[in-house]
Amino acid sequence: MGSMSSVGFLEGGNKVENAVFEVDGATVEARGLTVDFLTDQAIRFLNEDHGDKPFLMCMHYRSPHAPWLPVWESDWEPYADLDPTIPNPDYPDLDVELVKKKMREYLASTTGVDTNFGRILRQLDNLGLSDNTIVVFTSDHGYNMGHNGIWHKGNGHWITKAMRNASKEERQRPNMYDNSIRVPAAIRWPGKLDAGKHLTETITHIDWYPTLLALAGVDLPKDVLLHGHDFSPLLKGEEVSDWNNDMYGEYSMHHYTKTHMRMYRTPEYKLMRDYLREGYDEFYDLRLDPAEHINLIDSEAHQEIIADLDKKLTAQMEKIGDFVYKN
Repeated sequence: MGSMSSVGFLEGGNKVENAVFEVDGATVEARGLTVDFLTDQAIRFLNEDHGDKPFLMCMHYRSPHAPWLPVWESDWEPYADLDPTIPNPDYPDLDVELVKKKMREYLASTTGVDTNFGRILRQLDNLGLSDNTIVVFTSDHGYNMGHNGIWHKGNGHWITKAMRNASKEERQRPNMYDNSIRVPAAIRWPGKLDAGKHLTETITHIDWYPTLLALAGVDLPKDVLLHGHDFSPLLKGEEVSDWNNDMYGEYSMHHYTKTHMRMYRTPEYKLMRDYLREGYDEFYDLRLDPAEHINLIDSEAHQEIIADLDKKLTAQMEKIGDFVYKN
C-alpha cells in the first residue's frame, strides 16, 4: 500500500464555497470554491511519492448539486445570455423561465466540474501515469430539469407555476424516473479498453466493486457478501450470454413527503410501487415511452406484464429482507 490521505465533508451537502473539511484528521476552512479545493487536494495526493506501488484515489465532487452558484466568471460567461433548450417546454403550467434559469446555473456548475476534472487528467499526464491508470467518471444520481414537470432528483420538486408558493411538502414529487436513477459512466484505460466502446447492458453501482478488483488483478476477499457482478468481460468485448439486464431499486423518504418506493425495471418495462402512499403506483412501457410520460398502471392490456413484474419485485424484496415487504 502507498501513503494514505483523507479529505472529507463534516456535514451532508456542504457549501459551494468557503466550506469546512476534515483534512487528514484536522478541521480546515477552505476559502474559495469547494470544487477547486477538492481538486487541489486530489492533485496534492497524486504528487506524493507512491513509489512503485499502486494507488487508489476516490474523488467526489459536491458540484453540480444544487445550489450551483457561485462559479468562476469564466464558467458563467458562456451561459449568462443563453436561451437554453429545455426538455419539456410544453409541459402543462411549467415555469419555463425558472427552468431556464436553473439550467443556466446547472450548466455553469457542470463546466466547473469539467474544468477541474481536466486538471486531474492533465496532472496524470504530467506525472507520466495516464497510460497505466484506470480512470472512472460517474455520478451518484441523475437529474430532472423540468422533465415531467419536476426538477432535482429522486426527492424531486414540482416546478410548475401553480407550485411557486406551495409548501415544501406540497412541492415534493418523489420519483424513480430514469432521469433520477440513470447516471453517466465512462472508463479510460489506454491500451487495455477500446476507445469509443458503448455498453448497452444494464450496469449498477454495486457492480463497480468486483469489476474494479478484476481490472486491477486483485482477488475478491474471502467470504465477502457480494450483490454486484464483474462486468469487465463486457468492457473487454468478451461474449457474455447470461448477463441479467433486470434491475431492482428502492427509495424511502423520511423528510417532507414520506414514501417507500420499490421498483423493478427491465429494458422494456418499469413497475414502481409505493408501499406507503396509495394511488402512486406507476408502470411504463419504455419501448414506446422512454420519457415515462404515460402511466399505464391501470391499463387492462398491460395487467399480465404488471403481474409478472410485481412477482419479480416482491421476490426481490423478500430475498433481501426488505422491511416494507408484506406477504
